[in-house]
Amino acid sequence: MPIAVDIDVMLAERKMSVGELADRVGITPANLAVLKNGRAKAVRFTTLAALCEVLECQPGDLLRWAPDAPGDRDRAAHESGASVPAASPPQ
Repeated sequence: MPIAVDIDVMLAERKMSVGELADRVGITPANLAVLKNGRAKAVRFTTLAALCEVLECQPGDLLRWAPDAPGDRDRAAHESGASVPAASPPQ
């Protein structure tokens, strides 16, 4: 996924735990972990706004676009059902 989530950076800078942030934002620690680890498919603007309010930051401090890593293209194609050419066998 080309969107990187930097919540862990913001937590470290503010010396705040995931549990404390989840409590202050009003979401479960499990849902915050899904977002923090980049496994979320979407985020509500109300949640993003609450994160920014609690962490005193801008959305761009939490989310950034990162060019695809080498394995991301294959994974994205697999998830979409598209075919990806097989890699050449090692020589």
